[in-house]
Amino acid sequence: MVQRFDIAVIGGGVVGLALLRRFSIAGLKCVLLERGSDILSGASKGNSALLHTGFDAPPKSLELRCMKAGYAEYLRVRQKLNLPLIESTAIVVAWNEAELAALPGIVERAHKNGVADVRAISQTELRLKEPELAKHALGGVFVPGEHIIDAWSAPLAYAHQALAHGAVILRNAEVTGGDFAREEWTLASKQGKITASVVINAAGNFGDLVEAMARPSPFTIKPRKGQFVVFDKPAYKLLRAIVLPVPTAHTKGVVLFRTAFGNLAVGPTAEDQDEREVAACDHDTLEKLKSRATEMVPALAGIDVNAIYAGLRPASDQKDYVIEAVKDRRWITVGGIRSTGLTSALGIADYAGQLYEKNFAKFPKKPPEQVWTPVPNLSEGRIRPFMMGGEIICHCEHVTRGEIDAALEGPLPAGDMGGLKRRTRAMMGRCQGFYCSARIADITKGRFDGKP
Repeated sequence: MVQRFDIAVIGGGVVGLALLRRFSIAGLKCVLLERGSDILSGASKGNSALLHTGFDAPPKSLELRCMKAGYAEYLRVRQKLNLPLIESTAIVVAWNEAELAALPGIVERAHKNGVADVRAISQTELRLKEPELAKHALGGVFVPGEHIIDAWSAPLAYAHQALAHGAVILRNAEVTGGDFAREEWTLASKQGKITASVVINAAGNFGDLVEAMARPSPFTIKPRKGQFVVFDKPAYKLLRAIVLPVPTAHTKGVVLFRTAFGNLAVGPTAEDQDEREVAACDHDTLEKLKSRATEMVPALAGIDVNAIYAGLRPASDQKDYVIEAVKDRRWITVGGIRSTGLTSALGIADYAGQLYEKNFAKFPKKPPEQVWTPVPNLSEGRIRPFMMGGEIICHCEHVTRGEIDAALEGPLPAGDMGGLKRRTRAMMGRCQGFYCSARIADITKGRFDGKP
């Protein structure tokens, strides 16, 4: 039997889940189709987890609009969803005279973007704020509102809240085709057919391919790989602020940042590639990242690397986000979201809601009472289950048996081992699963059918 919905969202990354949440809360019957065996299996699984103010975004851009709206909405809902916020601040650091000369322009752009508390700081003030930075740092731009969040808990919370409002999430549901007839879409997927009044394309690195179902795509995805190096937990205390480089036209550059889990990381690189699924790490690039981090913070030379990872950002040939309604096809395009999607997601969802009401139909006048679905805390510095006792399975990250069992149950259980890691941080610590992977394999036996 064909399932019928008001809204079908294609893509289960952070943006797709934020969209699902927005339309479900509004009272519409919604479904999300994700090609992977779990949510966050694409671009969203490998990012910096920074909450951006938009101080350096292109002025008057849609990206800036969505970033500012998403930032504000995250702060509004985070406590009700039990989401962490590490109030880090950020500093754009100049390492040579040319970069120092560029700092006033960064401040000017920030003020044009409405981020009025951004200011230049001298070498002396920089040294006071971050004494572990290398001596050749010449000055900086201080951005008080830049923060660190948990990149996985947030979209999981959005998913749970959508489910609590009646949404359906289909995994292993790659969309293989679509027909539009009589003002309705019929989508064919590996989980069967569904019909929807409106389709929202949030397919990330596959966005231009999915777009071709509705029209010739106005954008072309050019996947950009970003590699990261994560230093062991003693590195966390070496910095307070996120250390940003002076950006270029191609990339915001390599960043040093603390994580919500008590580490210090450096990255990402910006490597254009044709491959849309695999983001492989390579030894030479990771060594260069490690060396660059040590150049910026010399004390890192004595600290081991904890982990490495890579992600793919769905960069496009367009300079801005591509978010628009195709009215005659009952379709909303959400493409080219690049590296700022985590911050922008809730803002993008709100903007898409406005497009829906302008082009297709008004939301119900009396939406259901909003249900809040707080997620377990994974961040350091807040109460975690191991503090209350119970069997610890992953000793590096203090993950309990209860947390693993909970991640395998509930409204959206982990669909593969990667999903389990993102829900619990098991096997993501110093030993990278050397000591706990056998036990976890035993606990999860038969659940994932060999899925990584």
